[in-house]
Amino acid sequence: MAEPKTKVNDASVADFISAIPDAQVREDCRTITGMMQDATKAKPKMWGPSIVGFGQYRLVYAGGREADWMLIGFSPRKQNIVLYGVHQNDELLAQLGTHSCGKGCLYIKRLSDVHLPTLKKLVRLSVQRRTNSPDSRRRDERGVQD
Repeated sequence: MAEPKTKVNDASVADFISAIPDAQVREDCRTITGMMQDATKAKPKMWGPSIVGFGQYRLVYAGGREADWMLIGFSPRKQNIVLYGVHQNDELLAQLGTHSCGKGCLYIKRLSDVHLPTLKKLVRLSVQRRTNSPDSRRRDERGVQD
């Protein structure tokens, strides 16, 4: 079975964020880092070359394949900042501001486009849902999740 391409590594999150050319995106990423670190109580880690992730759990695919994955994370892309693992809560998303959604992802252009307290709620809710799910508890008992 093929190894996942995106894995946690020892690259510096601070160096990655400092290297973002756009000053506003760089500052937004620092704010998102603090928000996600508060929600997960985990230090940020690089996942692959361009994703900052927080926490870790054992993801089990429908076919039974398993992989380690972040509880929540983000990546500054060319068009948007992508937030991974954000729960699609319709009520909160309606209050968020300018954004778009993909499967398990939230896309924002800049933090000034969204209502920050609502984004914080979405991040906290997403982490709570993932860490309080029956699968997560089962994984904790097996000692797989950190």
